[in-house]
Amino acid sequence: MHFTSAQRLDDGVLEREFTLGQIPGILWTPAPASAPAPLILLGHPPLGLRKMYPRLVARARHCAADGFATATIELPGSGDRPRLPAAEQARADLRRAMEAGEPVSDEIIDALILPLVEKAAPEWQAALDALLSLPEIGGPVGYSGGVISIGIRLAVVEPRIAAAVLFAGSFVPRAMFEEARQVTIPLHVLLQWDDEGNDRQAALDLFDAFDSKEKSLHAHLGGHTGVPQFAGDAAGQFFTRHLK
Repeated sequence: MHFTSAQRLDDGVLEREFTLGQIPGILWTPAPASAPAPLILLGHPPLGLRKMYPRLVARARHCAADGFATATIELPGSGDRPRLPAAEQARADLRRAMEAGEPVSDEIIDALILPLVEKAAPEWQAALDALLSLPEIGGPVGYSGGVISIGIRLAVVEPRIAAAVLFAGSFVPRAMFEEARQVTIPLHVLLQWDDEGNDRQAALDLFDAFDSKEKSLHAHLGGHTGVPQFAGDAAGQFFTRHLK
């Protein structure tokens, strides 16, 4: 991990950009404390860190107020990273299907999501290795938001992740439902009831598939970007219970 820039935000949060090999990322740490801060990995849609930065830094500052460090990395095929041709084709097929008012086929969803999960999950694990080697960062670790299929894969394969906040707002391949049955960590799942780009019933079925002994579903009226502020507050309380 190589830090490329650092700045102190006006609330005392230290923001540092880094690279991990060819993967860009950002780390936010709260004002200096006597003990290492627990870490939350901030997931995001594959739209690029530059575009997602305002939302990410707002989430990071909210977490820092609760005593958490947060970090994120650029997803495969996003930002300045090389494009994934199959995913680009699947994205074009998705747009055509939605514009025509046609159902989105399982083939399109698989081509769009599965390669991203296969590439992104080990990169998140490598980032976690590097982050936990820093003296100011400690466990346990949480995962929050982003592409829900990536969160599912990490909850299955990464034992250092102790709890997750998942956003049921992206397409989920059928194969991921089988992985969901292996998830046992505490979950706090957000669902926008009127999300125009999300299959509500599929989201409910996915929640049912999780094998966690503690899981809660928080459904709110509104579209994809209408998550209310109090939902973020509840997610923060969830992480405080499980990571501190």
